[in-house]
Amino acid sequence: MAAAAAAMAAEEAEEALGLFTGIGLSEAKARETLRNGALSALLRRAVLQARSALGPALDKATGTLLYNAAARLKDPKHLGFLVGYIARREILTDLQLSAALEYVRSHPLEPLDVADFERACGVGVCVTPEQIEEAVEAVISKHRAELLAERYHFNMGLLMGEARSQLRWADGKTIKNEVDLQVLHLLGPKTEADLEKKPKVAKARLAPAEKQKVAVVENGDMGTETKSLLEQLRGEALKFHKPGENYKTEGYVVTPNTMALLKQHLAITGGQVRTRFPPEPNGILHIGHAKAINFNFGYAKANGGVCFLRYDDTNPEKEEEKYFTAIRDMVEWLGYQPYAVTHASDYFDQLYTWALELIRRGQAYVCHQKVEEIKGHNPPPSPWRDRPVEESLLLFEDMRKGKFGEGEATLRMKLVMEDGKMDPVAYRVKFTPHHRTGDKWCIYPTYDYTHCLCDSIEHITHSLCTKEFQARRSSYFWLCNALDVYCPVQWEYGRLNLLYTVVSKRKIIRLVETGAVRDWDDPRLFTLTALRRRGFPPEAINNFCARVGVTVAQATMEPHLLEACAREVLNEQAPRAMAVLEPLKVTITNFPAPKALEVLVPNFPADESRGFHKVPFHQTVYIEETDFREEADKGYKRLAPGQPVGLRHTGYVITVQNVIKDISGRVIELEVTCTKSDVAEKPKAFIHWVSVPLACEVRLYERLFLHKNPEDPSEVPGGFLSDLNPDSLRVVHNALVDSSVRSARPFDKFQFERLGYFSVDPDSEEGKMVFNRTVTLKEDPGKV
Repeated sequence: MAAAAAAMAAEEAEEALGLFTGIGLSEAKARETLRNGALSALLRRAVLQARSALGPALDKATGTLLYNAAARLKDPKHLGFLVGYIARREILTDLQLSAALEYVRSHPLEPLDVADFERACGVGVCVTPEQIEEAVEAVISKHRAELLAERYHFNMGLLMGEARSQLRWADGKTIKNEVDLQVLHLLGPKTEADLEKKPKVAKARLAPAEKQKVAVVENGDMGTETKSLLEQLRGEALKFHKPGENYKTEGYVVTPNTMALLKQHLAITGGQVRTRFPPEPNGILHIGHAKAINFNFGYAKANGGVCFLRYDDTNPEKEEEKYFTAIRDMVEWLGYQPYAVTHASDYFDQLYTWALELIRRGQAYVCHQKVEEIKGHNPPPSPWRDRPVEESLLLFEDMRKGKFGEGEATLRMKLVMEDGKMDPVAYRVKFTPHHRTGDKWCIYPTYDYTHCLCDSIEHITHSLCTKEFQARRSSYFWLCNALDVYCPVQWEYGRLNLLYTVVSKRKIIRLVETGAVRDWDDPRLFTLTALRRRGFPPEAINNFCARVGVTVAQATMEPHLLEACAREVLNEQAPRAMAVLEPLKVTITNFPAPKALEVLVPNFPADESRGFHKVPFHQTVYIEETDFREEADKGYKRLAPGQPVGLRHTGYVITVQNVIKDISGRVIELEVTCTKSDVAEKPKAFIHWVSVPLACEVRLYERLFLHKNPEDPSEVPGGFLSDLNPDSLRVVHNALVDSSVRSARPFDKFQFERLGYFSVDPDSEEGKMVFNRTVTLKEDPGKV
């Protein structure tokens, strides 16, 4: 029996091989086609249909059209329709076939408008040789001067393109032959000069101000490109569908009601792009969410649309008001305003009504399998899958009334997802009051059920989510279509991950509980609240997301790339000030005035038009301990006996006269003399200083973890808590800062000259300011 079946299959394969080689395919190509069962079946149908009309001998041109039709057609139901046009010689070129394939793809409902189809595909259009000659003549006349000047170095493709744009259905080879003929007539045969390669012209470089640097991820590195985030997200850049043209998307399911629902959708939205950012309010947003915020809000903004902020509040036991507030704060901090702030719970009544309808349509059932039973890759099928509709309706009502305990009953949908997950849960029992609906519900919908339906209610056009939700795309389409409601399109993009950190809520909670960090906003974390507290400007985070790019692939980035974005922004935004972390007292014994002088310091030395601030200059100043040495080594340029330095912005040079030490021999004070810099010999260095300063605390941060992937057991066998960097925080308790920062408020940012960029911490109090170091002035080579 098996041998007979094998012989029959071999015979059918030989027959198909003969069919395919008979239309001009090479034997290798024919055998490759046979290995693709779906394509092989379609091509066999197409060839047999064409042979019934044209006879057994098909020319190679017809065979090529048949192969392309079978290979490129998305919906096989139109195959016979297209093959008919090929067999009747009404579709003769690949250009016509491409137009035909596009037409049937964008008109999914039957019956097709035949007259409109034929117009769109050039059926019956005859382009005469005279028309081609006239069109080419007009194009050559237009470019005659350039042709005579450049001769055969001129871009002949331009002539071809312009001629074809006038004669869409003309044969490309005929146009090319006519172009070649008329150019030869105008220019004559090629000379030796024509045969020489045209020298390459160097492209003009843009000035830095004209070029916004954006980067694209390549294996974690960023390559320079010139597109801003909005340019990346605008219009055709992403090849997303236009509002109302959902059906043109690969994999989108078209039902008999689809076009009517899309028409209603367009009447409501006016063709406007609508996106949404749907976080769960059970934790603080992190750097990965910044990409999601930029993508959703940015795509809407770039295309004249709107973006909803929708809280996915379907897990009442995990949600807290502080998370709702913090999420909205972070969205607005990044510079975006939601079109509307909504909640999944706003739609609980409608979602419940639809669940009843899903049961009535035989697409959902009440199940009593335990959570443990339905976990994993191959759980057993539910014995309750085929229970009567009326029984499921009664049991679902009992779930709503609280007659089942948690875990005793769920509502499940009848579908198999891409990842093999069977019958995902739509509702489960939870006796937890909801922060917005109180005790009204003891059943709550799941993400798989809620997400697409909330998108439908809000008429979202582009449901943008990270790549791991790709496995839920078919269930997204299935559920909307099962209920006959408007179906948006889900598009996926790659997650943004950062090395040397953890972002999972559970792991951050462990870090807080063990005292490794203070809270969710500890500046060593990469939550958005932590980045704000550390002093990262929102523009830097947005620029970082732009440099990562709108990639489909997951991007894992080094923190120093985010720090580089911060430096770029802070260099333009953070006014200069002076601070000393390890103070050394300096007394100027010949100070030129009886009281303190006022020194003008530019807020931005590179652009003094942005103003100045005043700092006092007294006979007692403080410098960094590291800016003085008792013996100057070779290459050391700062202060030492016999080696003077300039004090920045003062116009004075100081020279050591006396070194004062404590009993242990540690230098505690210097006595110096000062000389006007215009009469003194130019010093090797200028150092920063403070005088009549404010006391402050400075917090210096390094990476929280020692390894790139602290969650990877192969890299950190002891778990992420064993990988903590003991030097991730150093607190300088007795730092000094100049008095120009006295009125600064939390989150105000400064560049402390020669030290780095710093931000005022909310822990600051009257008389004791606290500063967080955001980044150093230059990248630490050891971090790259």
